[in-house]
Amino acid sequence: MSAIVHDPIGVIHLIAAVVALVAGTSVLFMRKGTMRHRQVGYAYVASMVVMLVTAFMIYRLFDGWGVFHYAAVISTVTLVGGMVPVFRRKSPKWVVSHFAFMYWSVFGLYAAFASEIITRIPGFQFFHLVGWATGGVMLAGGVIWSFNKKKWHTQFVRERVKPRKPLFGR
Repeated sequence: MSAIVHDPIGVIHLIAAVVALVAGTSVLFMRKGTMRHRQVGYAYVASMVVMLVTAFMIYRLFDGWGVFHYAAVISTVTLVGGMVPVFRRKSPKWVVSHFAFMYWSVFGLYAAFASEIITRIPGFQFFHLVGWATGGVMLAGGVIWSFNKKKWHTQFVRERVKPRKPLFGR
């Protein structure tokens, strides 16, 4: 384990990442809008927040800001982008924005996981492996998205006849 994780922050980061992978994958496959979906979804968000905070505390790989920190910024944007519609709920279509951002948040996590695993293969250039892993996962996510986007959009808008009351604010 010491070769994979080098300090307590790394351990917290790893545990949060595993919880996020399990919760994020579960949410993608479960029925949307249920209490279970919300509970597992909030577990995903909480674990992602912990993982992202710890990601910004890890500097061993590049002795400073590195490529994974940029990925963490993008991941933060998709996570926030997925949760803002949940808290605002301004229109019946809030769920479409929520789903789109959260879908890409989970696929970004898959890309980070693939990059982490594949860069441990000896004999290859680090950035080539990160690029191929990230590109491959995001390409797969894009293909799945393009085949299902219209169906999902119709399904989510139809299931949300009227906007729900916002959780915070007006």
